[in-house]
Amino acid sequence: MEETPARLTAKPSWLLAQLALHAHRLASDGFGEVGARGYHYRILAALDEFGAASQADLGRRCNMDRSDVVAAINELAEQSFVERTPDPDDRRRNIVTLTMAGDRQLQRMDRALDKVQDDLLGPLPAEDRQTLTRLLTQLLTHHQQG
Repeated sequence: MEETPARLTAKPSWLLAQLALHAHRLASDGFGEVGARGYHYRILAALDEFGAASQADLGRRCNMDRSDVVAAINELAEQSFVERTPDPDDRRRNIVTLTMAGDRQLQRMDRALDKVQDDLLGPLPAEDRQTLTRLLTQLLTHHQQG
């Protein structure tokens, strides 16, 4: 950062953008090590936490575009990590369910993402990591409400 203009490095928005790029690369690499992508994690985590859901509900919960949801679910279904069945109330919709294999994959992804967090936040002690997470959550909540 010594060659970056000081008026940039003094701006939280610039720092967050630079760190987001680094975090995305680390997460992509970590997920790649277990044969996965970030979209897979979002979907598997939502299914684990909230249960079976339609593709549209998954898109809303995971903040994903419809076409990305379909592509990710196709990839997950090919690996038997999720099952798609017609919705009994509306045959035009599919209900997506997490499988046991999907649960095991989610656990592998959790471990990979935990390692990424340790790499990303390496220089910070545990208390600072908690503070950073709390502050980032506060900022994100504020901007999502606005």
